[in-house]
Amino acid sequence: MFQNAIVAARGSGLETVPAGVRITSVRATTHNIPVQVPLLDREISRPIVFVEVRTDGGVTGYGLTGEIQRFGVKEFINRELAPFLKGKNPLETEALWQQMYSAFNPRSQTGVWSSAVSAVDIALWDIKGKHYKEPVWRLLGGARKKVPAYITFGLLEFDRQQLGEMARRFVAEGQDKLKMVVGVSNGEDIGEDAARVKAVRQAIGEKVELMMDANYLFSLNRALELAKRVEADNITWFEEPLYGNDARLLAQLRQRCAIPISAGQNEGSRFRHLELLIHGSVDILQPNVCYVGGFTEGLKVAAIAQAFNILIANGGGWPHHNMHLQAAVANGWRVEFHYLMWKVGETIYQNTPKPEKGWVTLTEEPGLGLEPKRDILEEFLEK
Repeated sequence: MFQNAIVAARGSGLETVPAGVRITSVRATTHNIPVQVPLLDREISRPIVFVEVRTDGGVTGYGLTGEIQRFGVKEFINRELAPFLKGKNPLETEALWQQMYSAFNPRSQTGVWSSAVSAVDIALWDIKGKHYKEPVWRLLGGARKKVPAYITFGLLEFDRQQLGEMARRFVAEGQDKLKMVVGVSNGEDIGEDAARVKAVRQAIGEKVELMMDANYLFSLNRALELAKRVEADNITWFEEPLYGNDARLLAQLRQRCAIPISAGQNEGSRFRHLELLIHGSVDILQPNVCYVGGFTEGLKVAAIAQAFNILIANGGGWPHHNMHLQAAVANGWRVEFHYLMWKVGETIYQNTPKPEKGWVTLTEEPGLGLEPKRDILEEFLEK
């Protein structure tokens, strides 16, 4: 009875927390950030949930997650996570993650919970880095300071000519790894998808890596048909080709085509990633710290993947956060500079790292090294 009371007190944040390392507030806001894309005559907006965690020591951490269910994510953070975390020690990231999990997600659901905890956990690690005066990538493990970077340039909004022109621009800058989106007409025009892939390959030559991402749009038969049509175009990976990331069907596709399969960018827990690994569904696993549960859960996914001798690679964008996980672990492979989310990061943060000739060098600044442009956040605040 007494022991249970102690455990309950610890889980409720009633234990003594030293002054200077107490969470005083957690606040989430939503913003709709416009991006001007070259060759298009209109902006494309990318909504975000932005999180600030403040402490009584004057240190503030910043986190972020994407647009899906963003108003639910914001409300969950502000109404439930914020009062739950107030007064707790932000440096105890593992304990806080487990406490949030036990209190708000005892049935291991994903969706709103995973996105919300991702943004909060990222902010907590930012505080942790600032407190210890170390960059997050080093605190997470520090495997390397410089990691490979690839550019996702090939939006569905482009026609074939625009795809080729955009690809040539990045190659001229020295980028050597590019990714394009496939799935025109909701995955029903395989011929056009194949033609677009071949147009890009012709534009960039044989030495530049090319990846393709279907964003869950294909049935098994359609994905297999496209894979067969473009096998000769030397595709580095085929990303999330099937409806719902079906682990069984991904495994079948992987056995029947020569292109490596990748998936996982929107999976909200280590358990879904484990399912992909156990079924032999992927050659590359793609946890994204802005959706999987932050750095705390991302580290666990990386460790599980390493046990299966599988590399992890950032998919789903948000490079300025995900580069820290990729640099932290031995099986981290590469960071995605998705044009839209890359430019959102440059819009809302100061002095962001940039990809240079296929690599990005991480900051030595404490925490994430990302200071927000408050005037920009205020300008594009959703009210």
